[in-house]
Amino acid sequence: MSGLRRPARVPRAGHVAVIAPAGPVPPAQLDTGIEQLQSWGLTVSVGAHVRDTHPELDYLAGLDADRAADFVWAWTRPEFDAVLCARGGYGCQRMVDLVPWAELKSLPPKVFAGSSDVTALHTRIAAELGQVTLFAPMTASAMFTDDLPAREHLRWSLLDPAAVGKLGRGAEPIIGGQARGVTVGGTLSLLAADLGLPAGHRRRPPPGSLAVLEDVTEDPYRLDGLLTHLLRSGWFDGVTGIALGSWTSCGPMPEVRAVLTDRLGGLGVPVAWELGFGHCANQLTVPLGVSALLDADAGTLLLDEPALI
Repeated sequence: MSGLRRPARVPRAGHVAVIAPAGPVPPAQLDTGIEQLQSWGLTVSVGAHVRDTHPELDYLAGLDADRAADFVWAWTRPEFDAVLCARGGYGCQRMVDLVPWAELKSLPPKVFAGSSDVTALHTRIAAELGQVTLFAPMTASAMFTDDLPAREHLRWSLLDPAAVGKLGRGAEPIIGGQARGVTVGGTLSLLAADLGLPAGHRRRPPPGSLAVLEDVTEDPYRLDGLLTHLLRSGWFDGVTGIALGSWTSCGPMPEVRAVLTDRLGGLGVPVAWELGFGHCANQLTVPLGVSALLDADAGTLLLDEPALI
């Protein structure tokens, strides 16, 4: 078992909050995403600053303090069964230290879902609150609004998590074998950016972890540098296996695979290739903080327990 707290699943007629902790949100796409959530029978509340844009920096969804305030609002209101991120982009690192984490520790765990830049919040929630989260498509992104398989996989992950216990698409492994551990990770560049922070502000994989890694628009030499940075820091020291997701717009796939093989192949652990999560079509929702079996030969990740109770 993971040792991390598992939140309660979202009820069929549950109430979810949508926040924008990173980049600005396309209004029409947000409206579409909200309608799709409502079609599941959910009540949707939207943070006060979700539709904001920073007055000077147009790559941010409003002021840092306002984005942090929306996160706290969503987390502390007991009527919300889940906190769903509207989109990624950039900005979570700017607001994450403005969240009063000590005040949230006494609260029960809550479903949290998002991906990409939201990796910064996943790692902080694990470090500060010790709970499972979902690396998942976001409400106002095309990977939710325009991708029915991705949207349905998130729906089952939230409402009936026992139905999505097996992930993966059977791709040829980089290094074959099986490994068991607790899932940890997210978007590679965000994980590398957290290195060097105070211990309470980031979460290195503890012994017995399965690393879950993906990224987007990072050239092969950049992927090399990011992985080398993690290797030199000892980030992989406790890892028993590695599950790789998508590498969209990171260059020719043979070159990307060669870089990942070069950097990860010497660790002596199974490395599964392209399990189907990240910035890709039919994006799978992957729980972070749960015990699982990685079968690199089969290209699958089998959860030992549902992510939500």
